[in-house]
Amino acid sequence: MQSPLICRVTALDLALQRRPWPFADERRVEIDAHFAEQQRLNPNLWNGRVLLGRDPVFAGERLSASYFETDFASFLAWRDWGFPDHEVFNGFGMGALLASDGAFVCGVMGEQTANAGRIYFPSGTPDLDDIRGDTVDIAGSVMRELEEETGLLPSDCRGDADWHCIYTGPALAMMRILRVDMPGDALRARIEANLARQANPELAGIHLVRSRADLTPAMPRFVTAFIETQLPA
Repeated sequence: MQSPLICRVTALDLALQRRPWPFADERRVEIDAHFAEQQRLNPNLWNGRVLLGRDPVFAGERLSASYFETDFASFLAWRDWGFPDHEVFNGFGMGALLASDGAFVCGVMGEQTANAGRIYFPSGTPDLDDIRGDTVDIAGSVMRELEEETGLLPSDCRGDADWHCIYTGPALAMMRILRVDMPGDALRARIEANLARQANPELAGIHLVRSRADLTPAMPRFVTAFIETQLPA
């Protein structure tokens, strides 16, 4: 994996293209067998449709890329097998929840998910619900994931105008700071109350990040790099 490229942009130009994925076509039998095994280990996995990216270009304050549709089984195999197609990336939005007292709010992924135990801002690989005409709406994806994971609505936060993009090669995180007029402890309690009302919540817990000492080894490198840019030296 390459060293992370960190850029700040104000515009996302993400075009949807109808194109095949040779990796998925050529390794279909192996992919199906891999997914069957993953489903045996975790029956909650579902082979839905997702969107992956190609050809990222950072030019000034604009990020451009193209996306294509594939199945979750192919994405999972590509991820688990070490990203064998180097031209493809998982390009997703993240809502960096920032409480009024400066605490960032992150969720612990539940055991029933494909990323169990990992700590993230609200996020998710874009899917067909994020298509708007011939483009991919990452801003809309962030707000959809925010509501699904935490119960917060767009009216509960204010999104910054810019995006903090962290590109590692196989992953491209597009993060927007979402400011909430509520201190961290109260915000965590509100989200935890929402999780308690769900029969099968996506998140297993909530972490507040106030200093470097709060960062854990389970947190992905691109999230760590982003948070460190927001904290005092």
